[in-house]
Amino acid sequence: MLRPLTSSRRSLAALCNVIDATSLVGIKELESIFIDGISQSSDSICEGDLFIALPGQKFHGAQFADEAKAKGAVAILTDAVGAQMIKGLPVLVSANPRRAAGIISAWFYGEPMRDLYSVGVTGTNGKTTVTTLLHQIMSFAGRESGLIGTVETRIGDEVLSSKRTTPESSDIAALSAVMRERHMRNLVMEVSSHAITLDRIRGSHFAVVGFTNLSQDHLDFHRTMEEYFLAKSKLFTFEYADLAVINIDDAYGERLSRTTELAVVTLSRFNVHADWHFTSITPDYVGAAISIRGSGGILIEAKSCLHGSFNYDNLLMAIAIAVESGIDPIDIAAIIPRLTGAAGRLEAVRLGQNFTALVDYAHSPDAVIRVLETAHEIADGNVIAVLGCGGDRDTTKRALMGKALYEGADIAIFTSDNPRSENPEDILVQMVLDLDVREPHAVIADRATAIRSAVNAARAGDVVIVLGKGHEKGQEISGVITEFDDRIELAKAIEDKK
Repeated sequence: MLRPLTSSRRSLAALCNVIDATSLVGIKELESIFIDGISQSSDSICEGDLFIALPGQKFHGAQFADEAKAKGAVAILTDAVGAQMIKGLPVLVSANPRRAAGIISAWFYGEPMRDLYSVGVTGTNGKTTVTTLLHQIMSFAGRESGLIGTVETRIGDEVLSSKRTTPESSDIAALSAVMRERHMRNLVMEVSSHAITLDRIRGSHFAVVGFTNLSQDHLDFHRTMEEYFLAKSKLFTFEYADLAVINIDDAYGERLSRTTELAVVTLSRFNVHADWHFTSITPDYVGAAISIRGSGGILIEAKSCLHGSFNYDNLLMAIAIAVESGIDPIDIAAIIPRLTGAAGRLEAVRLGQNFTALVDYAHSPDAVIRVLETAHEIADGNVIAVLGCGGDRDTTKRALMGKALYEGADIAIFTSDNPRSENPEDILVQMVLDLDVREPHAVIADRATAIRSAVNAARAGDVVIVLGKGHEKGQEISGVITEFDDRIELAKAIEDKK
């Protein structure tokens, strides 16, 4: 993980004053031990680091203490169980080392997020598109900005790969410190419900947090929609933010706008009582002409190349937050036609074919419904859609996603999507439960074959859309990840059809 060049060296004694931790060594020894960095992964340990050994579902981080020591760790923070597994290094013991990790990481780097105009966006769908659009607006407006999200991490022009939507707290603090060091003015970040629940954002603070929507997803982790909503709601507190920007067209968003302790800016597609709303959206082949009313009577009129009503929701949130950050609405109006959205989100594959070919990340029932509605808006013929459900994830949404595909596509092709440790055929059985899947629909377990079948069925004016994986470049089967990119597979199938 990238770290700032400037030193943030701190003593273990000073660290113990920040968190409630006990030490297995004396105070004089703590005063003589200095840390130069913090890591929650033994893979990313650097010389002089404090290694935070966390309990996990399969392993305890303390099992990797020797590896961390060999790489240069000078001390370890862990829980009471982990402390019993460690020898040869000073150990600090915390009742909640994950929470402590966020607090000390922010302290260690000097609260870097507060020195940036930091924005956090959460919701089931739209996080990546909103943050990408906002980052683009800021960049086009001449503001050096950072981005942390599902697809990539950006620090100005430098692009880093992202392992998860929201990194661990020590990585968030380090990346924010690098952005500050490089004179970034803004940070835009996706915030997942997992990250909120698992304290990855502990120690983070945002000038603005945005809520896009909430629909069924991740119930393997949160168990109920109420738990899922409450997890998201934790972001909308003074601990994490100063201002909330909320889409009140969403029922959970409307509820959040009434219950959050933060000041609220409301968004709606057509509710004129919202602070930000569209006065008109006129779609055409290349996008739409839009007119927006904002806080204080702001009027923004422009031409957008984005497709789909849900993308206009995403655009509205990005624009509202951009204005809140101080960017002139006149500049934003000029920037809107240049905005392209995020990789793997309604991303087109164009090779001169006479039909539209798209890839999208939709992997929840609501997202599938929305994106197929957009596909019909674009299509002059049939919508041919390919979809699978991931293994080792929320099983309750599989039948719902299958139903959304079956009802939303003229030709529905059910296939695999990262089956992981599960049998792909078992997942497909759950997807097509109670559905009458016969021609022209099909169940094809092999994803590459399913994509090829969709392309071969396409005629002039049709839309072929491959759902679920979006920007991803791998397919996980039985613990093995092989190269697989829907965009490449779609392009191959189109080339072979010509």
